[in-house]
Amino acid sequence: MTAPIRFAIIGYGNIGRRHAQHILANPEAQLVAVCDIDTARAAELAPGLLFFERVEELVKAGVADVVCVCSPNYLHEPHALQVMKAGMHAVVEKPLAISVAAADRMIACSQEAGKLIFAVKQNRYNPPVQALKKLIDEGGLGKLFLVQVNCFWNRGDSYYAQSPWRGKKAMDGGCLFTQFSHFVDILYYLVGRLESATGLLSNYAHTHNTEFEDTGTFTLKASNGAIVSFSFTTCAFEKNMEGAITLFGEQGTVKIGGQYLNTIEYQKLAGGALPDINIVEKSNDYGTYQGSMSNHDAVIKNVIDVLLHQQAVMVGAEEGREVVRTIEMMYAGARQLG
Repeated sequence: MTAPIRFAIIGYGNIGRRHAQHILANPEAQLVAVCDIDTARAAELAPGLLFFERVEELVKAGVADVVCVCSPNYLHEPHALQVMKAGMHAVVEKPLAISVAAADRMIACSQEAGKLIFAVKQNRYNPPVQALKKLIDEGGLGKLFLVQVNCFWNRGDSYYAQSPWRGKKAMDGGCLFTQFSHFVDILYYLVGRLESATGLLSNYAHTHNTEFEDTGTFTLKASNGAIVSFSFTTCAFEKNMEGAITLFGEQGTVKIGGQYLNTIEYQKLAGGALPDINIVEKSNDYGTYQGSMSNHDAVIKNVIDVLLHQQAVMVGAEEGREVVRTIEMMYAGARQLG
């Protein structure tokens, strides 16, 4: 019997606990350690799990094969570098980094250390996304003309009050990094490389607790010639309203939507139809706010399948970098209102 893959987690907040849940549920995985600056969180752990207050202590202990980096955005790069230099693979939560330069340093370290980076983009596993990806790859939409992305979520004061790094430009990066990088990733996954972007940004309802926009709209051009319209806000009243992508092509139209790309809302295809898909109650529920679809079980399974069963990495560092590059391009092409 093959020994289980040993996992450790850096950052035991909402998303770190989500990783732990799925590691513990997978018979080919073993959670061995957690690292967090809040020592009170050690009391949450089951007997036998190691707890470290400092990343340096975790990597020096050498108890894991893989470390899930679930720390704040600005720490993804330094923590991943420490992990890989110590001989462990890194599973890095979104965003991979908050600059292309940081992503490039991570990729260089991965290559030098001979260790893998798994970029967490769990929405790729959503059944509507997978069905649409297959349709596009098989030519079922033909040439794409227009793509509409809508991300209409709520982030209230309680969200920003939970952690001091949230809302800080240098630590958080902005809405496109923290809230909506998954939608940029799905756009890239379905449509391909984005070549140019212009847009407008404004901070309407969060000037008291964020240093960046809470609303924006962009026009982008894809390398395949399609026009992309991308609109987002964290000002939806009291709850998340919509996370949707609609594609218009010469052979059909499809909208995947719901709050988290969890349904096929409508379709009309020249070559038949995609199956009806409507998934409910599978979002990441963090109490005071809702995240995107909870497919972290599939992320952990992919890590194990790669390391134990010679399967392909679902989302590697280069694709994670492409999302960061696209977001940087969007911000560089935007004009701030007000």
